[in-house]
Amino acid sequence: MPAQQVDPRGGSGAGRAGPGTGAVLFDAVLFDRDGTLVHDVPYNGDPDRVRPVDGAREALDRLRAAGLRLGVVTNQSGLARGHFSAADLARVNARIDELLGPFDTWQICPHDDPADADPPGDPAVPGGRAGCRCRKPAPGLVIDAARALGTVPGRCVVVGDIGRDMTAAGAAGAAGVLVPTPATRPEEIAAAPAVVGDLRGAVDLILRRQRLVGPARATRRSRPRAVLVARPDSAGDVLVTGPAIRAVAAGADRVVMLCGPRGRAAAELLPGVDEIVEWSLPWIDPDPAAVDREQVGRLTDRLAATGVQEAVLFTSFHQSALPLALVLRMAGVARIAAISDDYPGSLLDVRHRVPLGIPEPERALSLAAAAGFALPPGDEPVLRLRTGAGPAGRPYVVVHPGSSVPARACPPVRCEQIVQALAGAGHRVLVTGGPGERELCARVAGTAGIDLGGRTALPDLVRIIAGAGALVVGNTGPAHIAAAVGTPVVSLFAPTVSFGQWGPYRVPWVRLGDATAPCRHTRATACPVTGHPCLSRVEPDSVVDAVRLIGVPAGGPVAGAG
Repeated sequence: MPAQQVDPRGGSGAGRAGPGTGAVLFDAVLFDRDGTLVHDVPYNGDPDRVRPVDGAREALDRLRAAGLRLGVVTNQSGLARGHFSAADLARVNARIDELLGPFDTWQICPHDDPADADPPGDPAVPGGRAGCRCRKPAPGLVIDAARALGTVPGRCVVVGDIGRDMTAAGAAGAAGVLVPTPATRPEEIAAAPAVVGDLRGAVDLILRRQRLVGPARATRRSRPRAVLVARPDSAGDVLVTGPAIRAVAAGADRVVMLCGPRGRAAAELLPGVDEIVEWSLPWIDPDPAAVDREQVGRLTDRLAATGVQEAVLFTSFHQSALPLALVLRMAGVARIAAISDDYPGSLLDVRHRVPLGIPEPERALSLAAAAGFALPPGDEPVLRLRTGAGPAGRPYVVVHPGSSVPARACPPVRCEQIVQALAGAGHRVLVTGGPGERELCARVAGTAGIDLGGRTALPDLVRIIAGAGALVVGNTGPAHIAAAVGTPVVSLFAPTVSFGQWGPYRVPWVRLGDATAPCRHTRATACPVTGHPCLSRVEPDSVVDAVRLIGVPAGGPVAGAG
């Protein structure tokens, strides 16, 4: 029995807006029903028992007033179990539509919830009815709702009250906002990309994200000839700044990028960059050299020689832009924009502030908008690279076991078991890593995977990831490469930093690992907990389930690397 598409007003539920139209980030918001829009009454077939949560109608009307379309995505196994009839279900939904609507689409999974829905080992990736693509945590309802509304999942937000809602959102490539109830498990709250207290808070967050990057903020009096953009950090940091750099490039004649040695190769792949200045900054580098007056003088002269009239300084939330702003003032740069909670005095002309928890690409885009730069029409706020398509051939899965930060790497023995499990499920598995990770990759690949450790420059790695059905990786640069080329990610995410800020952006993902581990939000570079429990307990079979959830087919077992 397929998922049901229901419009209680008799229409088809088809949408009006299409991708690239309307709001910058989001076209639609999709809500779970029971526990999110209305109080949960188990297997309710009686419209008289429908009670909206506090403030629901007002919150939904704010979204409608902002031009967003609304839908409902709901599991209703009570239909298959015989607790209510299809007519009862329609009457309950019609009552919700009467009280809170109109909704632009209803997407319903009527299938049973099997007893083995939650396999042991990782509650983040429940199983589901064999052959059912719609029952959350599967992404089918979200995908179908986006299609019915004439948009794509990446331009949708899913609001729900349990982990299955967030997993379905991620596996479809949509944003997710969790509104917990007393029934929500602590591990589901910890793993969610965003958590708010109630439906009003969810709407506040969605509209705030829209406003931060909205083109209405990006107004200027004149077009600058040359602008410097700075992100002197690692490759992953450079990649997530890409949409903001494209926005600057759309409003300037020439873009000069200041980056560090660790980000140079990534900077060369970013559209919109005309010139690169590579320099190690001791107030940014994780292993900094001493601050040297002669070196700072040379940097000042080098930046003055670029001829830029203004600069936009991108940083992570824990970094300060003010030292570089001082150098740029000494270099004669007339207009400088940056995010700064610290008082900047006369160092900044545009002092921007961003609340915590905003995804890094949007944080950077909001600074570009505050500085007067917007993405041009038709350029979606997604990561993008100068790269070709991946290799043709049978689909494969890439496992990237290394990480630039040791605390974020899955233990080698567990990665080796993951490769074996994937190969045993019929996947062709490629293992990638940098020149210093040859031994690691050889161990992880074993006889079940194909070892490419140390054999790929960054452009080659991009092409390999672009051709993959999925990437299995920690919170490190290749996760953002995958987002830039549209490859789904199984994210083995250590909770040392916020998943909502640093997780794969606007691409299908499934998060695995213990989000409640003691290292949570410590920003540790080396694991502070014996045994690395956040990732050492990831079950290899849960990775296989996650790859299946994001739509990667598998055949029979593969013997050897081939």
